Amino acid sequence: MSQVLHTPPKTPAHGHGDLAALAERYGLAVSGARPPLPEYIRQLWARRHFITAFATAKLTAQYSQAKLGQVWQVMTPLLNAAVYYFIFGVLLETKKGVADFIPFLVTGVFVWTFTQSSIMAGTRAISGSIGLVRALHFPRATLPISFCLQQLQQLLFSMAALLIILFAVGVPPAPSWILVLPALTLQFVFNAGVSMILARLGASTPDIAQLMPFILRTWMYISGVMWSIDNLISKHHGMPSWVADALRANPAAVYIDLMRFALIDTFHASQLPPHVWLVATGWAVVAGVGGFIYFWKAEETYGRG
Repeated sequence: MSQVLHTPPKTPAHGHGDLAALAERYGLAVSGARPPLPEYIRQLWARRHFITAFATAKLTAQYSQAKLGQVWQVMTPLLNAAVYYFIFGVLLETKKGVADFIPFLVTGVFVWTFTQSSIMAGTRAISGSIGLVRALHFPRATLPISFCLQQLQQLLFSMAALLIILFAVGVPPAPSWILVLPALTLQFVFNAGVSMILARLGASTPDIAQLMPFILRTWMYISGVMWSIDNLISKHHGMPSWVADALRANPAAVYIDLMRFALIDTFHASQLPPHVWLVATGWAVVAGVGGFIYFWKAEETYGRG
């Protein structure tokens, strides 16, 4: 009895071009592929309500386990300011030559805390939300932006305490207070941009989150949070001009100076760096746009590996 072996017909091999054509024919797309930049912005805008709700929920939950609850939103920066006042204002006497040192210090601490907390939260935005990133499809920039918005909401609580301090030490309301709005807007854009840069770096290198506290602490000490940059430069006449210019153009110092100029009557325009609004806008545009594009370019890599 003879047997006939039937060999199945060979399926023609498809190259990458054939597979791409086949996927296009049936309307298939790569899962998690990076959309074009305009489409990515449109998707992000469509989720603006989620970004706001997510930031508010994170802020509410931040102190939910503490007995004093949301009171810590104000107490934490105030206690930090009290510690810095004792160390720098009393022990190191940096308050000499600084009018209204308490509002000067508290404003610096609050504004710096906004930048510091935004960057630290952004560093862990992807790596700390990996379950959410892998489970759902959404523009990943939603996370660092929402964390920055959370810190902005935190700052607004602190600003209420700052206004009380201003009234208590006799600083009257002034038309310049309206400058707080553009100053905070520019700082928020800057913070969000830097946060997105570090969110991408932190997603691939989690050790960045361990290094950032040391970098931020160094940045704080050169930003004039607890002391006057003008006083330091005037005391050190031999300081190279490029060092003085770098201290004045430091983005954290620029945003702190703008807030001090807006809120404190004795902080005059002569104490601001040259072209301060132009510098503040430049930092916001460079960090905000550059950070957003840098983050978007790695969109399809987040949550993988």
